Amino acid sequence: MHLTTDGFVAGPGGELDWMSQEMDVLQMEKLKELTESMDTIIMGRGMAKEFTTYWESVVNNQPGSPEYPYAKIFVDTPKIVFSKTVKTVEGKNVTVENGDLVKKVNALKDQPGKDIIVYGGANFVSELVKNNLIDELYLFINPVAIGNGLKIFHDTVKLQLVNSTAYDNGIIVNQYKQVATA
Repeated sequence: MHLTTDGFVAGPGGELDWMSQEMDVLQMEKLKELTESMDTIIMGRGMAKEFTTYWESVVNNQPGSPEYPYAKIFVDTPKIVFSKTVKTVEGKNVTVENGDLVKKVNALKDQPGKDIIVYGGANFVSELVKNNLIDELYLFINPVAIGNGLKIFHDTVKLQLVNSTAYDNGIIVNQYKQVATA
């Protein structure tokens, strides 16, 4: 998940215009590595349309793009969209889940296979964090502060730093595991 240095994942109205568009070559390799480690994508309804439209456009119209290798993985990977309001979302390999978030995510985690990767938005990821459903976080810290916005952390969450990498474009990727609470 991308964050500002002051801890926001989006502006107050969901704006992402602060996010660095410049991709470092090594950062692209990290993104590809993460996409290759998973076999399921979960996301909230708010993120789903933009996510599927963008990556399907890269696959269908930009075969020479440096994003193409993992765009292809995103498009081909099963995506589960969690929503309380919609029954369908357009896109390849997309299903909508209207049931209990905690039960469904725990059931997915119990299945054999690769990792499950989460793509926001802020409210969805916040619910996953609140319910202790995320085992590992990759936080892409962008070199910008916006002063106000949407957060994924609303209470104390203890994390253990596993790895930290700084990229030439100023983004720092911190990998954390959630520390079990007694």
